[in-house]
Amino acid sequence: MSAGRVAFVTGASRGIGRAAATELARGGARVAVGYATDREAADATVTTITGAGGVAVSVHIEVEDRSSVDAAFATIEADLGAVEILVNNAGVTADGLLVRMSDEQWDRVLSVNLTGAFHTIRRAVPKMMRARFGRIVNVSSVVAHLGGPGQANYSAAKAGLLGLTRSVARELASRSITCNVVAPGPISTDMTAAMGDAWLEGVASLVPLGRPGTPEECAGAIAYLASDGAAYVTGALIPVDGGLGMGF
Repeated sequence: MSAGRVAFVTGASRGIGRAAATELARGGARVAVGYATDREAADATVTTITGAGGVAVSVHIEVEDRSSVDAAFATIEADLGAVEILVNNAGVTADGLLVRMSDEQWDRVLSVNLTGAFHTIRRAVPKMMRARFGRIVNVSSVVAHLGGPGQANYSAAKAGLLGLTRSVARELASRSITCNVVAPGPISTDMTAAMGDAWLEGVASLVPLGRPGTPEECAGAIAYLASDGAAYVTGALIPVDGGLGMGF
């Protein structure tokens, strides 16, 4: 449970982020719902949470922009209090074969998926250190260790999150701040649904459990790592991938 804690989930307009924000609120956290472009969807997440009796606000943030990160945290601190639980879920893709991938495609994905997490962690940590409490959960992907054709930028960024996570975990352990990674496999979202039945059948053939996962299954792992019960878990990578990446 995370009762009374202030949680900030980036990329919480839909999918895994929305499910994580909702699950944390269900556990009693007051949740800041981060969004970059779709305020309407973020407000829908807030409405879901408040409709169930929780506390939530939507907050604009572009994680690759340090001034936007500072502004978002200042808003949260004024409205809810200092961030105690940080879930870095914001991410973008810009797929393309390596030989055709532009510098812009590479830079954009690295700046949002990896540098963005660095920005938010750096902003959150001073207050966590003073409080001698913090939970940081970074959302990676199974492609971080399997690789993905046409996803050199995305795979590199998601792999980088593990190194960032474990460095942060070692640096901050003495202050009772944990930092962990959740690595989803194929998850059923609006985006994957648009890929059609053939994609879903292909996933089922690769995943030992025979199906894509759900955002709620990822949210359960995130909520556990954010809880008081996970106080002795840090620097861990928790796969939520139906067994797709087992052995790595």
